[in-house]
Amino acid sequence: KTDRLATTLMDATTDKDPEVQEQIRNSLCALGDADPEEILECCGEYLRQHDKLPFPFRALILRSMESVIRNHLPELGKAAAGAVVALAAQEMTKSKEPIQEWQEAASDVLVEIGKRFLNKVMEEVLGKFQPGILPHPCVLRTFGNLALANVFGMVPFLNSILGTLLPMLGMVRTDSMKCTFCYALQRFSESIQEYLAGRDQAPDPTIRRDAFAPEMGAAFEILLQGWGQSREGQVRLAVLEALGPMSSLIPEEKLEEQIPKLLPGILSLYKKHPEPFPISKSLCQILESSVAIGSRSLEAQLESLLATLLTQICAPADPNVPTSAKNHTELLRCFSVLACAFPERLLPFLAPKLESGSERTRAGALLVLRHLLNSAPSQMEMKKSFIISSLRLPLQDNNNKVKRALVQLISALAHHGYLEQPGAEALLEFLVRQCCLQDGPPGIPEENSEDPTNENVRSISVSTLLLLSTTVPRMGPVLWPFLLEFLIPAQFSPALTPLCRSLTFLAGKIREEEPENEAVSSQPFLGSGRGAAALRLLGALRIHPHLENRWEKEIPQLLEHLEAHSFSQFLRESLESIPDKSWICPLVSEMFRQLRASDGSRAEKNFLYRSMGTALGSCPSKELVRKQLQELLENARYQDEAEREGLASCFGICARDHLEETLEKLEEFVKSDVFKKSLGLFSIFKERSEGELEKLRSGLVLCYGRVAEAAPPELLHSRLESQILKNLLQHGHTKDTTLKLSLARSISMISRAIARKAELVALMVEFLRAEPPDALRTRLRQQALSTCSHLLPLEPALGEAERSELLQTALGSVLALPPTESPKNREQPGAPVGILRDPGGEIGIFQMGIIGFSCSWIKSPREQERERALGISKSLLEFFLENLHVSSITPFYNLSSLLALLAPRCSDGIPKIRADSVDCVRSLLRIQLCYEGFSRDHQDELLEGLELLKEGLENPDFSILFHTCTRMGSVIGKRIPPEQLLQLLLELFQAWDDPDGNCSRAASVLCNSLLRERGGILQEKVPDLLAVIRSKLELQEPEQLRRAAQQSVLILGLQHPKAVLGTLLGSALPFDSPSSAMWRALGTEPALSSQILELLLERLSREVPFTESKPFLLGGAATRVATAPPLAATCALDELMSVPEAAAAVLERFPALFQRLLLRLGCSVGVQLPKFLRNSCRETRGQGAAAKALRPCSCAVETLQAMLVRAGNDDVVRDVGNSGGWELMEIPERHHDGIALLAGAMARLCGPRLPPIVRSLIPELGSVFECQRVTSTAFLAELLNHKVVNDLLLLEPLLDALTALEKDSCLLVRVLALRGLGNVASGSPEQIRRHGAQLLASMVHGMDDQDDPNNRLALEAMSSLSKILDHLEQRDVHSTLLRVAIRIRPFFDSEHPELRHSSIVLFGNLSRFGRSDSEVFSEQVLNGLVTLLLHLQDPQPDVVKACKFALRMCGPSLGCEELREMFGNHLREERGLHYGEFLNDVCKFLMRAHPALLSRLLSTNLFYFKSPWRELRAAAAMFIGFLVLHMDEEQGQQVDLDELISGGGKFPKFPNPQNSQIYKSPKSPIPQISKFPDSPNP
Repeated sequence: KTDRLATTLMDATTDKDPEVQEQIRNSLCALGDADPEEILECCGEYLRQHDKLPFPFRALILRSMESVIRNHLPELGKAAAGAVVALAAQEMTKSKEPIQEWQEAASDVLVEIGKRFLNKVMEEVLGKFQPGILPHPCVLRTFGNLALANVFGMVPFLNSILGTLLPMLGMVRTDSMKCTFCYALQRFSESIQEYLAGRDQAPDPTIRRDAFAPEMGAAFEILLQGWGQSREGQVRLAVLEALGPMSSLIPEEKLEEQIPKLLPGILSLYKKHPEPFPISKSLCQILESSVAIGSRSLEAQLESLLATLLTQICAPADPNVPTSAKNHTELLRCFSVLACAFPERLLPFLAPKLESGSERTRAGALLVLRHLLNSAPSQMEMKKSFIISSLRLPLQDNNNKVKRALVQLISALAHHGYLEQPGAEALLEFLVRQCCLQDGPPGIPEENSEDPTNENVRSISVSTLLLLSTTVPRMGPVLWPFLLEFLIPAQFSPALTPLCRSLTFLAGKIREEEPENEAVSSQPFLGSGRGAAALRLLGALRIHPHLENRWEKEIPQLLEHLEAHSFSQFLRESLESIPDKSWICPLVSEMFRQLRASDGSRAEKNFLYRSMGTALGSCPSKELVRKQLQELLENARYQDEAEREGLASCFGICARDHLEETLEKLEEFVKSDVFKKSLGLFSIFKERSEGELEKLRSGLVLCYGRVAEAAPPELLHSRLESQILKNLLQHGHTKDTTLKLSLARSISMISRAIARKAELVALMVEFLRAEPPDALRTRLRQQALSTCSHLLPLEPALGEAERSELLQTALGSVLALPPTESPKNREQPGAPVGILRDPGGEIGIFQMGIIGFSCSWIKSPREQERERALGISKSLLEFFLENLHVSSITPFYNLSSLLALLAPRCSDGIPKIRADSVDCVRSLLRIQLCYEGFSRDHQDELLEGLELLKEGLENPDFSILFHTCTRMGSVIGKRIPPEQLLQLLLELFQAWDDPDGNCSRAASVLCNSLLRERGGILQEKVPDLLAVIRSKLELQEPEQLRRAAQQSVLILGLQHPKAVLGTLLGSALPFDSPSSAMWRALGTEPALSSQILELLLERLSREVPFTESKPFLLGGAATRVATAPPLAATCALDELMSVPEAAAAVLERFPALFQRLLLRLGCSVGVQLPKFLRNSCRETRGQGAAAKALRPCSCAVETLQAMLVRAGNDDVVRDVGNSGGWELMEIPERHHDGIALLAGAMARLCGPRLPPIVRSLIPELGSVFECQRVTSTAFLAELLNHKVVNDLLLLEPLLDALTALEKDSCLLVRVLALRGLGNVASGSPEQIRRHGAQLLASMVHGMDDQDDPNNRLALEAMSSLSKILDHLEQRDVHSTLLRVAIRIRPFFDSEHPELRHSSIVLFGNLSRFGRSDSEVFSEQVLNGLVTLLLHLQDPQPDVVKACKFALRMCGPSLGCEELREMFGNHLREERGLHYGEFLNDVCKFLMRAHPALLSRLLSTNLFYFKSPWRELRAAAAMFIGFLVLHMDEEQGQQVDLDELISGGGKFPKFPNPQNSQIYKSPKSPIPQISKFPDSPNP
C-alpha cells in the first residue's frame, strides 16, 4: 500500500502548482516517517523507471529523499544507503549541462547520507574524480559540502583529494568551473580549520596545519596570481572567498610575501562590486591570519586599511542587498582584530574623525569606538581619560544620527566603568537632555530621511537611562543623588518620567534622610506616564509619616486607573487621612504660589486648578477659602481658555464642601466693577474691550455651571433659581461664540434640574443653525448637541415638529463637517450620537427611519461623513434593540434594505467603520430574532461569532476582509427570512455601484455568500438574478467586480444548472461581452462544466440543425437557414471551453464532444443565418460591439478548435491550420477535403482517442441529414489512410461501414466511401489481401454505377483500385481482370484529364496481372496500344506520364522483345522522348511482329483524325505514315486505299499546309501514300 501511495504521489509531481508540489513533498516525508527505507527504495525505483521525467520533478523527488534521510539517518541500513548513494551519484552526473536545481538536489542527498555513510559516498564519488580529467562540477561541490558536513570524516581524505585536484587547476578554462574549484577549496579550508580547532576530539589528533601547507600554498598562488586577475567579477569574488580561509593554512613566509599585494587588491574590490560582504569576510580572515603570524607588512598599510574600513562602516546600508547587516558585522570584526595588534594607532585615528564635517563619519567613528570598548576592553583600559576627553565636542552635536550613536556609546562606557572618571558628568547630563527632546513639527520631513527622528533618539535615551539605573550596579553611586538635580529645573520637565523611574529604583536601595515636604505637580499624562512616575517617586520619598500606610495601599491602585478624577480623589483622601488639618493651610498657599508661577500646557493648568480645588475643599479655614477664591477670581487670565476651564473646575470641586462661600464670592464678583468697560477717571488706561468682557463673562458662566454640577442636590435646589439661573440667563442673548459655548456647557451641566426645557432646546437649535456648515471653529456645536441630549429626557416631551427639527438640524450640522486636526476636537462629530444613546423614553420616535435618512452620508466619498453616519446608525440600532418589546411575531420589513445598506461597509477603508458595520449587522439580526419571538437576551451562536470577526478588522489585509464578508454573508443567509432573500440580493447588487471600491467589492462577496448559502430556494428567480448580473457586466465594472459577477453565475449554475442554461441560451446572438463572461464563468468549476457540457450536447443532438426554405423561382436551389437553439449551444460551447479550468470536463467528454461538434460543423456548411439574426448582427456591427459577423460554419469551426485546444490537442489545430484545412471546411465544395485533413491530423497526433470517436460516428453514416453523412464519411475514410486504424483494431468496422455506403443516395458519400476503401492501401497494406475480394467488389461496383453523370465515382474507383492492385496477386484479381480492363477503355479518351490519367494508370497496373494469360489480356493490350501511343502527345503532362507507365507495363504482353526493350528504355519518366523517331521504330517493330494488325492499327488511327486535340490528330497522321512506310507490297494490297483517303479527307483542313504539324514531321505520312498502287499524287 505504501508503494502504491508513494507512486501515486510521485505521478502527481508534474502538477505545476508550487503549493501542490510542497504538499506532495510533505506527504512523501510523512510516509518516510513510517518506513524510511521503503520510501527511499520506492523513490529510487520511480526515478529509474521514469528516465524521461523532466528535471524539476526529479529534483522534487530527490529533495523529498533528502528530508527522509535527514530525519531518519540513524535508522538506515547499509544496503539502503548504498542504493541511495548510487542513485544520487547517477542523477548528479547524468547531464553534462549545468542544471542547478536537479544536480544540487542529488548532491545534497549525497551530503546528507555522507554524514553517516561517508565511505560509501566517497567510494562512489571518487570513481567520478579521476586524475587528469576535469570532473563534473557537482562532484567538487559535493566534496566541499561533505567536508563541512562531516569534518572528522572528510579531513583525512583531503590530502589525496588535493593531490588530484591541484594539477587540474591549470586545465580549467571556463569561468563557471573556476568558481566551482574556488568553492571546493574554500570549503576544504574551512573544514580543516574546524578540524584543527577541535583536534582534541578528532579521531586522528596527529593531523596538523603543516600537513596541508604545501598544497594550499600552491593553490593559493595559482588563485591569487592567475584567476584573481580575471575580468569576470564572479570569478574574482569566488577567488577572494577561497583565499580568506586558505590564508591560515599556507606557509607563513608565503603569506608575509603576498600581503603587500593582496591587501590593496582586496580594498580595490570595494569599488567594483555592489555586494561587499564576501570582500569584508575574506579581508577579516586574512587580517586574522596576518596578526596571528605577527606580520610586519601589515603595519605599513594600516592607514589606508583603516580609512577604507571606516568609509565602508559609514556608507548607508543598501536595502536591496540582503547581506548588508552581515557585512557591517565583518567590518567591525576587522577593527577588533586590528585593535588587538595596534591599539596605540587606532584611537589617534578615530579621535579626529569625531570632529569631521560629515555626520556619517562622526556617527561611524562613535560606532567603531563602542564596538572596540566591547570587543577589546583590555586594550582600551589604559585610554579611559583620552576617550572621555575626546567626546567633549560630540556632546554639542545636533545631528540625531550622531546623538543616537553617542547615547549607545554612553551605555558601553557605563558598563566598562568609564562614567566614574572625572568629567563624565557631562555625558550623563547629555543623556538626560536627550530624554527631553520634543517631537518635530508635524508634516515637516527630516533633512535626511535616513536620520533618526527626535522620538527615536528620545526613546533610546530613556531606555538607556533606565538600563543604567537598574542593571549596572556600579552606576548606583554615580546616579544617586546626581539625577535629583534634574527634577526641579523646568527645562528638564519632559524627562521627569524616566528620571522618576530611575530615582524610584535607586531610592528603594538607598534610604537617606527624608526630604522636606514638597508639592509635586506635573502633567500626569505626558512624557510616557509622567504622573505615574511621580507617584512612584512620592511613594519612595516618604512625604509625611501618616501618609506612608495609605500610599503603600492606594498608589498601586491609582497607577492602574490613571485618570484626572483619580488624582483628585487620591489627594482628597490623602488630606483627610492627616489628623492635623492645619497642615493643609500652608499646602494651599504653596499650591496657589505654584499656580501663579506656572506657565504650562492646558492639561497642566487644569490639573493644578483641580488640585487647588481639592485642597480648598479640605481646608478647615473658611476665611482662607474665601480669600483664596477671591484671589483666584481676581488673578485668573480669562483670555486663556485653559485658565477659564481650570478656574471653573476649581470652583466646582470647592463647592462640594463650601457651597455657601463659593456662591457668595461669585455673587460679589458679579456685582463688582470688574464688568464695567471703564473703572473710573484714574483708570482710563485700563479700559477693557467688549471681547475681553465676554471672555470674563464666559469664565463666570462656566464657574456657575461647575458649581451647579458638583454641589450637593439637597443644597442646590433652593439656590438654583435665585443665585444661579438668574445670573446665568441674563447672558443668553449674545453674539460672542465663546460665551455661547460656555452657556451651552453650563446649561448642559444643570439641565437635570431645569423645568424650562422647550425654551432651552430652541436656544440650542438656534445656536446650531448659526454655526457655519463647512467649518468647526469652536466647540459650540458639540456643547449644544450635548446639552440637547441632557434636555430631551426631561418633562414635558417635545412636539413632533420640534423633534424632527432638532434631529435634522443636529445631523446636518455635524455629518458634513470636514475632518479636524486637533485630537481634542476630533470627537466632536460624534456628538449627535449622544442624543440617540440617551435612555429616555422620548427617543423611541426616531426608530429605523433615521438610518434611511443617513443613507447618503453612509455612502459618502468623505471618510469622516461615513464614519459619523455609521456611528449614528450603530447607536440607533442598539437603542432600538434595548427598547424593543414584541408581543407577537411580526415581520421586520426594513431588514433587507438596512442590511444591504450597512453590511458592505465592513470592508471600508476606516477600521472604525468596519467594526461599526459588523455591530450594525449584528444588531439588525438580533432585532429580527426578537420579531421572530426570541427574547432580547437570547444568545445566538452565529451572531456571537460576528463579534469575533471584529478583531481581524483592525488589519486591512484583503484576505481577512474577504473572510469577514464571506462569514457575514453566511450568517445573514442563515438568518434572513426566505421572503426577503431576493430583495436583499437585488439591493446588494445595487450596492456594487458604491463609490467606495472596497465596499462595492464587499457587496459582491456578500451576494455570493448569500447565494452560496440560500441560493437553492431561488430557482424560479434565476432569470431575474441573471438579468441583474448581466447588467453589472454591461457596465464595464472593475475587474474584481467582473470576477464577482462571474462567481455569482457559477454559484447559480451549481445550484440550478438547467435553469441557468436555459436562461443563458436565450441570450441574443452573437453573444456580447457580458453573455460570454457568464458562459465562461460556468466553465471555471470542473464539476459544473462537465454537467453543462452534457446538457449542451443533449441540446445539439436533439435540435434540428437547419430548415430548408423553398426557392422563390422554379429551378432554384433550396436555401438552408440555421435554427437558433443549436447555434446558441455551439456559441456557448465555444465560450465554455475557452476557460482553462474546463480542461478536465472536456477531456472527460472528448469523444462525445468531438463527434457532436464534427456533425454540427457538417450541418453548418452553406447554412445562412435566420433573418432576425442577420439584422441583429448588422446592428451589432454598426455599434462597433462585435469584431466579426456571426456565421454558423465559422462558429462551428471555432468551437471545434477551442475544444481541441482545451483538450490539449493544439498541435492538431496547428497542423490542420498549416494545411489550410479550417478554411476548406467552410467551403461547401471543399468541405470534405478539410475534414480529411482534420482526420489525418487526429490519426497522426492523437490516435489513442480515436476508438470511441469512430464508434460514435459509424451510426451517423445513416443520418437523415446528407451533410452529416458526408462529414462523417470523409472523416472515417481518411482514417483508413493511416496505420493507427489497424493498430486500434478499427479496420474491419470501418471497412464494413464504408462498404455499406455503396447504395447511398448521395453521390459524394459514395465517392468518399470508395476513397476510404482505397486508402487501406496506404494505411494498412498488409491487410489488402485479406479483404481483397471485398475491396475489388466495391471498386467494380463503383465503376458500374449508373447514377454517376460526371464519372466522379468511376474516377475514384479507378484511383483507389490502382492503389490496391499494388498489394494483390494475380489469383486475387483474375476473375475481374478482363471486366475491369474493358470497363476502363472508354475513359482513355475522356475529355477530363483526371479520368484519362486514372484509367491509363489502372490499365498499366492491370497489365501486370495479364502477362501469364497472354491470350486473354494481350488482345486488350493490342486494342489499347494505338490509344496509348497517341496519348504520348496528350496536352496534359500527367496523362503523358501515365501513358509511359502503361506502355512500360504492357510491353511484355506485346510478344515482341524489341518493343519491350524500347518501351523500357525510351519511356522512363525522367527521360525525354523524340516522338517521331520513337513512333517510326514502334511501327517498324509492329509490322515485323504483328503484320496482321495493320488494318486494325490504320482504322484506329483514322478514328483519331476526329480527335478534339490537335496533338493527337497530328500524331495519328504520323502513325499512319510510319505504318505505311514499313509495310511491304503484299501488306499494301490488303489496305483499303479508299477508306484511308476518305479518312484523310475528314482530317481538318489546315490553312497553310506547309506550316501544319503533319507536314513538319520528320517523315511526313502524306508522301508515303504513294506506295499504294494507283494512288493519287498528294
